[in-house]
Amino acid sequence: MKIKSKKLSYEKAAALPVPKHRNPLKPCLFFRVLIRLLSIPDMLATRFKHTESRMELVKGKPCLILMNHSSFIDLEIAYKIFFPRPLCIVSTRDSYIGKRWLMPLIGCIPTHKFVPDISLITDIKYALNEKKASVLMFPEAGYSLDGRATALPSHMGLLLKRLNVPVVTVITNGAFLRQPLYNELIKRKVNISAEVQCLLTPEEIAEKSVAELDNMLESVFGFDNFKQQYDSKTVVDHKKRAQGLQRVLYKCPHCLAEGEMQGEGATIKCNSCGKLYEMDIYGRLSAREGITEYRHIPDWVDWQRECVKKEVESGSYSLEAEVDIGIIKDHKALYSIGKGILTHGENGFTLKSNDGKLEFTQPALASHSINADFYFYTMGDIICIGDREALYYCFTPSKLPVFKARLAAEELYKLKRASRRTRK
Repeated sequence: MKIKSKKLSYEKAAALPVPKHRNPLKPCLFFRVLIRLLSIPDMLATRFKHTESRMELVKGKPCLILMNHSSFIDLEIAYKIFFPRPLCIVSTRDSYIGKRWLMPLIGCIPTHKFVPDISLITDIKYALNEKKASVLMFPEAGYSLDGRATALPSHMGLLLKRLNVPVVTVITNGAFLRQPLYNELIKRKVNISAEVQCLLTPEEIAEKSVAELDNMLESVFGFDNFKQQYDSKTVVDHKKRAQGLQRVLYKCPHCLAEGEMQGEGATIKCNSCGKLYEMDIYGRLSAREGITEYRHIPDWVDWQRECVKKEVESGSYSLEAEVDIGIIKDHKALYSIGKGILTHGENGFTLKSNDGKLEFTQPALASHSINADFYFYTMGDIICIGDREALYYCFTPSKLPVFKARLAAEELYKLKRASRRTRK
């Protein structure tokens, strides 16, 4: 998948008008049928099947569908499960580029990732109440990077109470393993299934507190694809199954070097100390020599998070890198404006262009997480910051671990929120 890009000066990019808000449309029947037909080959190839629980409670009713986000096949899965039910889909602004005429007809509702957007709630309510369409939302906002849920926004329970419609959850098994983002979109032969349930009716939502609703969602989204793979002995024997794994496992547990890991074929190696780990067909790691610090990939990730947390708490965390800057303002292109310096520390992100014309600051409390993405439209790894006016896509050097920036942003947010509560 590609995205249209265009070189432009910062002044011209900044002067572009922000697209006018439009109310969601009910998805066109023609495109609903077309998407369903186009999804058939992938559904057959993955032998897709799903189970349903309490779904009789939402028959004929518009509902909010919350689905985990694993790979590009997610939308096809949703159409397989819910067709012919009309679905309005909460989508990212970048997905509109070059397709502004098409996306509303499919029923898409545009929003920015990890940017507060009050109008999104209004749009969702409009789709549910006025257009009588169900709304498909990926609450993680981004694809799973390590096979587990990306941090959910706090107080999702408030949204459920405001919408006052049935809530359906869809949790897939195998979609991540088929095409993990770190693996540079290589498709592997894996069967996919899903668990679909009516999690809550409006009456049940009314009876519960926001905290109870949040806890229910955290429990449902408490999946671990690598654990499921090992427990079910799901075989992934692709010869490049560890390709790009350094995007997730960026720090060596043996010598502690960062940015020196390299995933190639079925192995990941530290170029600093030379230690090499093999990834078996069940997703487990083993050191070729010496001890294996972490066999389970999420355990390695948890260790990395703890390391980042200690840096954040001690005040020693910092990031500074020269990046290529792209800006999204409208739906026509990603505008490349040249190079700049991105820094990240205690107070959040600062982005300055080398020509001095752009300077943008995003405070640490701006969002609970950030859009740190692998292999963005095949162009490279990015850290994206911004606001309602513009999004700034920072294409990073190959050795800079964007995943660490996401972990740091999440830990800084937690620390700042806890500090603010203490002061109150």
